[in-house]
Amino acid sequence: MAEDRPPAAPPHQPLLGLLGPTASGKSELGVALAARLGLEVLSLDSMLVYRGLDIGTAKPSRAARGAVRHHLIDVADPRQRFDVSRYLDLARAAESELAARGGRGLYVGGTAFYLRALTHGLFEGPAHDPELRARLERRAQAEGLERLHGELARIDPESARRLHPNDKKRVLRALEVFEQSGRPLSAWQQQWRRADAEAPGRPRLLLGLDPPDLEARFRPRVEAMLAAGWLAEVADLEAEGAFGPTAAMALGYPLARAHLAGRLTLSELIEGTALATRQFARSQRTWLRRYPEIRWAPARCYPGGVPDGEALLAWAAAELGPALAPAPG
Repeated sequence: MAEDRPPAAPPHQPLLGLLGPTASGKSELGVALAARLGLEVLSLDSMLVYRGLDIGTAKPSRAARGAVRHHLIDVADPRQRFDVSRYLDLARAAESELAARGGRGLYVGGTAFYLRALTHGLFEGPAHDPELRARLERRAQAEGLERLHGELARIDPESARRLHPNDKKRVLRALEVFEQSGRPLSAWQQQWRRADAEAPGRPRLLLGLDPPDLEARFRPRVEAMLAAGWLAEVADLEAEGAFGPTAAMALGYPLARAHLAGRLTLSELIEGTALATRQFARSQRTWLRRYPEIRWAPARCYPGGVPDGEALLAWAAAELGPALAPAPG
């Protein structure tokens, strides 16, 4: 049977979020904002959960995490599978621990799928069938994952377009859902999206960053990662056998591994990662548009198209301040 899991608690407090596509400056503003308002940062990023994936994921620095307490970072070994269900469990625990201390958290990140689960719960489709999954695993081993991805493209082209051919976990899950229910996974997800549109979900106050110069940041960001030792980080993880099925798909890491294996030049790595970042940012924007109530930073925070850190901080603090005022009585 399908299962509707409740959103993270406590539901009586609005969820506070600072959102935006990759490289939009969320992490930096989030730390400054949390420090000013006495908040703690709750990471809303599906790859910051992994220990060791630091440079390539632009994980907050030790200094940033020393200035403001962060949660939901470095909570999983990269060899492990990590999914939204586990994230919800950890988010509930973090929020409960904060509430017990009288604290409040600010979700900072760009994984809008996690945000949707936090605000509306998780609709999982048909329950897992261990026997069917084992059969699909055997097929993947005997026939190759590319062939199964091709099969998915015939029965559920929307899911096939969204899923990388090497994303074994999700490809097999999509095939499993179709065999169980006779309906594509994308149809189940559309049903969930319609339910989202009809239900308000958990109260929330969401701020958004999308600077005018965003796309110009991608190539310099990749170059800065390389200068900071990204390739050495990838090589160390590779030597330890630390790339599990989910961590292996982190943005840019497959290309970095291909470069280290001699299949891509350094220039191809830089250009390919910048392009992948651009595509990822566009996808994030699409997801975030499902939250029309997001209060986006106004043009005055970007004089001449350049972010003004003080103006952004003043704007964000003014937006969130009323939500932090003590309840009357």
